[in-house]
Amino acid sequence: MNSEERRQLTILATKARQGAIIGTYNAKSGHPGGSLSAADVFTYLYFREMNVDPENPSWEDRDRFVLSKGHCCPSLYAVLALKGYFSWDELSVLRHVGAMLQGHPDMKGTPGIDMSSGSLGQGISAACGMALAAKLDNKDYRVYTVLGDGECEEGQVWEAAMFAGHKQLDNLTVIVDWNGLQIDGTTAQVGGVEPLDQKFMSFGFDTVIIDGHDFDEIERAFADARRSDKPFAIIMKTIKGKGVSYMEDEVGWHGKAPNKDEYETAMNELSERLRELEA
Repeated sequence: MNSEERRQLTILATKARQGAIIGTYNAKSGHPGGSLSAADVFTYLYFREMNVDPENPSWEDRDRFVLSKGHCCPSLYAVLALKGYFSWDELSVLRHVGAMLQGHPDMKGTPGIDMSSGSLGQGISAACGMALAAKLDNKDYRVYTVLGDGECEEGQVWEAAMFAGHKQLDNLTVIVDWNGLQIDGTTAQVGGVEPLDQKFMSFGFDTVIIDGHDFDEIERAFADARRSDKPFAIIMKTIKGKGVSYMEDEVGWHGKAPNKDEYETAMNELSERLRELEA
């Protein structure tokens, strides 16, 4: 990846973070912390990795994406808007009654959403089913799913991992947003999910640990996943609340919307970052 490609992805990810702040502020609810930590991988998936068509969201041969940690959809929605699936203005009515964009992804109401999700642990299972369907139908599409590290305390995650290894789903890439925090504190204190890479390996995955905010490392990881003959797990070390100074690595921003002053501070910081990138 050259420097201009990296700069353009960083601009898009910064705009996605702005979209997450716009959405949660106007909703007066939501989950900004984990939305911001995953914004870079959402951006890479939709603008570099996945074979998708916003003009034809139901295209049979598209790659599939499942947001298993469905509560972190605000930045995913922003990426989908930037990609052209729907208007950016939809972000301003996030979670409003009758709005397209709700607090968890809805495949029936939102273009670009391949699976409704929100109950933690279930998204990866749906992704496994999609990957197996591709195999049975002799299709070449790939399936991607993003989990939270706290979500990996759910037993269903490991049942799905066992299934993926057993069925040799080499068209499945599991991405864990390892920001170290969940609603009740650190993942180390609450559930002790580590070492995540070794756990996935024990179920027949190839794995890699990367900096989830470094687009070069993200690119190499997805290239490794495509070459692997096993299901692949990318463990992304990230910062919860990435890009907004007062939210970074603060557990309290797991599920709290910014007030007016906090909103303005966040938007000013992200706007300043955009000015630096676009100068």
